[in-house]
Amino acid sequence: MKLYSWNVNGIRAALTKGLAETLKQSEADFFCVQETKARPEQVDHTFLEELGYQSAWNSAEKKGYSGTAIFFRQEPIATTLGIGIPEHDTEGRVVTLEYPDFFLVTVYTPNAQNELKRLAYRQQWDVDFREYVSGLNAKKPTIVTGDLNVSHQEIDLARPKANRFSAGFSDEERAGFSALLEAGFVDTFREFEKGPDHYSWWSFRGGARKRNVGWRLDYFCASTQLKDQLKAAAIHPDIMGSDHCPVSLELDL
Repeated sequence: MKLYSWNVNGIRAALTKGLAETLKQSEADFFCVQETKARPEQVDHTFLEELGYQSAWNSAEKKGYSGTAIFFRQEPIATTLGIGIPEHDTEGRVVTLEYPDFFLVTVYTPNAQNELKRLAYRQQWDVDFREYVSGLNAKKPTIVTGDLNVSHQEIDLARPKANRFSAGFSDEERAGFSALLEAGFVDTFREFEKGPDHYSWWSFRGGARKRNVGWRLDYFCASTQLKDQLKAAAIHPDIMGSDHCPVSLELDL
């Protein structure tokens, strides 16, 4: 089974920059997107239909903001939008698909923002989201993917010392990700790649992407019970069209 995930930073813009071709070439069974910034009726679904995909969307109440979706080939048993907490569920940040043998969750985690203005909310989100996916994991193996808006370790960003207290690399956010792993998940990319210089987001400023001055913010986290079924995990920096690049996972499931 092959899965892709990509923060497209606006799906309508991404469709003008090769999203449909990326979807085709991926040959993914599941293709998760974050930061759609659109409602499904604002997007021409022809590219999905031509490639044999159905879709599930969760859009923010605020127009042009946030939003998540999953493109899939096999009909799920159930689709859930959000995590069941009204405080969190107005921003369209989570889609969950249930299948006989697993859950698939895509998430666009809230950004703590400049000067960590939204850190308190982010910390509460981390607790509530962890409880949500832990509840799923107690029922059957669960795969969590998306833009988690955190670089977990110093190896996960190019300039850790300069960003010590920046959004995405605060002690609190990093601890939140550690707690997610401790709740029964593995960071699949680090099961295959232990080295530095692997990033999934780059600032548009100063030629950061060309110089590979980036952050790893996008993940596939899988239940520990799936560890022996992992086949490959990758980051695809050569795929353009957003300030993020896609990440992927292959497993026997």
